[in-house]
Amino acid sequence: MTRSGVGTLRLLSTALAATVLAVAVAACGSGGDASTTASQTGLDTLTVYSSVPFRGPGASAGRGIVNGEKLALAEANGKAGKYMLRYVSLDEAPRGTVDPGQAADNARRAVQDRSTIAYLDGGGDSSSKLSIPVLNEGGVLTVSPSSTYVGLTRTDGAAAGEPDKYYPSGKRTFGRVIPADNVQAAAQASWAKDEGCTSTYVINDGQTYGTGLADAVAADLQQQQITVAGNETIDPGDGDFGELAKKIKGSGADCVFFGGESDSGSVRLWRQLHAADPQLKLFGPSALATPAFARAIGPAGDVTYLTSPYLAPGSYPPGARKFYAAYRKAYGTAPPPAAIYGYEAMQSVLQSVRAAGTKGNDRQAVVNAFLGIRDRDSVLGTYSINTTGDTTLSRYGGLRVKNGRLVFDQVIETSS
Repeated sequence: MTRSGVGTLRLLSTALAATVLAVAVAACGSGGDASTTASQTGLDTLTVYSSVPFRGPGASAGRGIVNGEKLALAEANGKAGKYMLRYVSLDEAPRGTVDPGQAADNARRAVQDRSTIAYLDGGGDSSSKLSIPVLNEGGVLTVSPSSTYVGLTRTDGAAAGEPDKYYPSGKRTFGRVIPADNVQAAAQASWAKDEGCTSTYVINDGQTYGTGLADAVAADLQQQQITVAGNETIDPGDGDFGELAKKIKGSGADCVFFGGESDSGSVRLWRQLHAADPQLKLFGPSALATPAFARAIGPAGDVTYLTSPYLAPGSYPPGARKFYAAYRKAYGTAPPPAAIYGYEAMQSVLQSVRAAGTKGNDRQAVVNAFLGIRDRDSVLGTYSINTTGDTTLSRYGGLRVKNGRLVFDQVIETSS
């Protein structure tokens, strides 16, 4: 092993030791009163909490996110400005399956620790909906490397009361380094136009995520001068989509977009749509971009187009090469796609603490610094954080299915 590889591993070992120490300290009850924060007690050793599932379908992404976060902290020698940073990684699936309620428990634990300065929310949309309000009441900067649901930050495409209901304090404390679903909707419409779609039938599964995304895609399709042949809600429990398939074929649509989750009857829908019209192009969101879905849809894979916030390694800026090399040296394997977002989430926290200067142990000062990020040159590209807490990154990945496997096809540039 090279000297630089040994150094990286040594730094990671130090970060891991700090994690163990932080967990032990919290277990001993020294977290203190939640109303007493680091700035009020003059603490110069701060804690960054992370919450991801280590079991279930999201386990691989969760481990990659955590490894990316640890790598970023290790490269900074565990420091931001004059402050030492400890890292605590919490599991959102301690009983073997993802439990969104655990996300709220993890958030409460972070808020009650007076040394907490930031929380990296890697559990996804459902977890964020429960953890953000808890962290917001505690004034803790919350950065997500994985949650894309628009209702966490924006009113367009959101359910009633969103996003305000996630911010009981009346102040914004949440942001993300991953592009939100309004960018995905724009990418879907742009790709449909590039693929020659003239009329698209839009379907949703009746859930908040699927309905909001379907409506956004429908609006963006119209902006691309693509006819929306229909915008219909299906019952995910319906085992037969034959009549719907006939209706879509009769509408003259040459493309379909489905807004929904992978467990919303999507495989049956895909197979039956393809059987009714093998020429119909089928577009789906990142929720469907899983190996299991790609394997299950059979011949429909030949006409399937899926979007994902994750790009191929070579599609990121040149600076990302250093990350991929360091990750492989540190962990002995290539990083999963989500890892680079975990890395950047930690990097954004480090920058925010540094930018807060002597107030780097003040939660509100760090929140303000994060929301004030402008033209940050990162492994993901140059971005700012806008007033809603969203990144200005606007590229999405386009995936195809080849022989039952997901294959990166292209980067989709959007103006979103």
